[in-house]
Formats: sequence, structure tokens, C-alpha cells
Amino acid sequence: MKALEEQEQVPAPAILDEPQPVFAPRDTNFERILKFVIPAAMLLLLVALWGWYVEAYKVPHYILPSPKRVAMSLYDDWGTLSAALLVTLKITFTALGIALVGGVGLAVLMSQSRWIELALYPYAVILQVTPIVAIAPLILIYAPSTQSALLICAWIVAFFPVLSNTTQGLKSTDHNLLNLFELYGASSWQTLVYLKLPNALPYFLAGLRIAGGLALIAAVVAEFAAGSAGAGSGLAYRLLESQFRLNIPRLFAALILLSFTGVLIFAATSLLSHLLLRKWHESALKREN
Repeated sequence: MKALEEQEQVPAPAILDEPQPVFAPRDTNFERILKFVIPAAMLLLLVALWGWYVEAYKVPHYILPSPKRVAMSLYDDWGTLSAALLVTLKITFTALGIALVGGVGLAVLMSQSRWIELALYPYAVILQVTPIVAIAPLILIYAPSTQSALLICAWIVAFFPVLSNTTQGLKSTDHNLLNLFELYGASSWQTLVYLKLPNALPYFLAGLRIAGGLALIAAVVAEFAAGSAGAGSGLAYRLLESQFRLNIPRLFAALILLSFTGVLIFAATSLLSHLLLRKWHESALKREN
């Protein structure tokens, strides 16, 4: 009896109300800052190495200009280069807009009819796999104007990623949800608007990010073809002009401006994707480990 009383007096081990985390939660603000600081530091390091190499080995400016000379050329020729960039951007965004409307529209049609998909999708693939460098000279010959030819070239390249990704998204709808909509008597239009299109939105946005950069690339390639024939006033034409005149600093300045524009387009489309998906899609949700 005494032994039982002693056992009852032994204090029970403390029970933790909630498990202690093994790792401290990540500082998301710090990580967000590092996403910008690390690439910027890497860029500064590369520019410093570039400038050091030019100065240390006395490289002539007509072979490899220094970063300072390129910056001066960008400042001095800003009026010419910015005007040319606006021409290229006009072609790029117009082609991208047409590609978005046409790609989504055709994807919806193909998702509604298997016969339309069998009839049209193979030709869309043919347009995609044929190099735009090979098509551009023919389009420049048969198009009514140089600007329309450049627009067609950029549209051809930007069209397929939108079409392919949106089609895949429409086809990836959960069959259980499709059965549920059918059970409640939803029409094909209601199923498309309230189920298939929202399900395809992440796929469409992924295609948009790809198509934005490809539209710019295709516009520049088409301008190269047009510039070689003496026509066009886009940024690619200024690149060719600088090459023929051996104005290498201006060539670098135009190239940097073009690259920066491509990065901005990708960043803008990525931001749009994040804003549209951050509250509901798994790819954009922030979860603590």
C-alpha cells in the first residue's frame, strides 16, 4: 500500500502543449532581398572584371570597348537607340497580343472539338518547328509591307507556346470535377467558363512568359532579315548599322538595351502570373516548412 502511494506521488512527465520546431522559420524578407542582391552583385563583379581586362591588356575599343565607353555610347546615342527600341517593342507587343487572342481562341475550339484539333494542330506544329530565319525572307517578299512582314514573323513564333500550353491546360481538367459539373446539369459553355478556363490559367501564364521573350527574339530576327535588304528601323537594324560602321561601343550599347528589354518583359509576365495565382494555385502559394 505504501509502495502504491509512493508511485502515485511520482510527478508525471511534463506534456508539451505543441511540438517545438526543429528549425527556425525562414526569414522571407531576407530571402526576398537576396534574390535581388546576389544577381546585382554578380553583375557588378562581371562588369568590374570586364573593365579590368580591357585596361590591363590594352584591348582596342574597336575590338572590346570598356564598360565606361559603352555607357557613354548608350548616353550619346540614346535618342537613336530608344526610337529604334520603340519600333521593335511595337512589333513585339502587337504580335504578342494577336498570338494571345489567336492561341487561346484556337485552343478553346480544339478542346471543344476533336476534329478541329486533328485538322489544325499539325500545321501549328509545322509553323513552330520551321526556323523563323528560313521563313522570314519569304514573308518579306510576299507581305504587303515591311512592318506587316515583321509582325507576321513575330506572331508565328509567339503563337505556338500560347496555343500548346493553353490546350494542355484545358485537357488537364480533373475528370471528377467534369463529372460533377455534368451531374448538376452544367452546359458545355458553363463547364468551359467556370471549370476548364480557370484550370488552364496557370498553363496559359506559363505560355505567356515563354511567348513574350520569343516574340521579341522573332521581331529582332525578322528585323535582321529586313535590315540586310536595306529596310527597317528597329533595334536590330541599328545593330547591323553599328557593325558595318565598326562602331563597337554602340553595338554593345544596343545589345545591352535589347537584353534589358527582354528581362523586363519576362519580369512583367512573371509578376502578372504571381498576382493572378498567388491566392489559390499551388505553384504560387507560400508555405512554411
